[in-house]
Amino acid sequence: MAGTRHGFLGRQGGVSGGIYASLNCGLGSGDDQAAVRENRARAVAAVAPGAALVTLHQVHSPTVVTVTEPFADDARPRADGMATATPGLALAILAADCAPVLFADVKAGVIGAAHAGWRPALSGVLSATVEAMVALGARRERIAAAIGPTIGRRSYEVDDGFRDRFLADDDAHDDFFAAGRAGHWQFDLEGFIVRRLAGAGLTTIAALGLDTYADAERWFSYRRTTHAGEADYGRQISMIAL
Repeated sequence: MAGTRHGFLGRQGGVSGGIYASLNCGLGSGDDQAAVRENRARAVAAVAPGAALVTLHQVHSPTVVTVTEPFADDARPRADGMATATPGLALAILAADCAPVLFADVKAGVIGAAHAGWRPALSGVLSATVEAMVALGARRERIAAAIGPTIGRRSYEVDDGFRDRFLADDDAHDDFFAAGRAGHWQFDLEGFIVRRLAGAGLTTIAALGLDTYADAERWFSYRRTTHAGEADYGRQISMIAL
């Protein structure tokens, strides 16, 4: 993605403490809001100095918005993908096991970002983000996509009902489920996203292969927090700017 400013940030380098230590950028967490805002400012300064941060009220949907100016924190649209051709905007995704996906057609000057947990990935947020970029002048064969840190297959146990949702959409999705203990499967979210992106016409796709659950020092993880019985969890931020 040369020609853009982008990055997948972890949990180091912020000012939050306790279970949020330290670069928690999630406004929806129970962390001190002043600390979260300082962390978000540090993240922008590290990746895209001078850019205006744009985030969404993520709701695990296929909804995508086109962005021309930043939103107030209390007026963020309920959506999980966005696209822009406006320089100076840093499109950012918050996640803690779900996959942040960043997109760019550098020649057209169009970028995008998507929050791709299993629900939005299955329901079409990735293709919808591509379509929003195409509407701004991007060409799908030029769009590059990068998949950031997300929960890995070895850490992502699901039940039969979860798998059945995917098979109801397409029997070929069985490729992403490895048999586990009785009635359970290990799901490859990253691999599923790669196929969805390829199905949307993209040919340049990078997957980082970083498991958020498995590395507590580097990444926040909703599932790890749940298993540990903790009350809340931080969110890491990923962003891209022209």
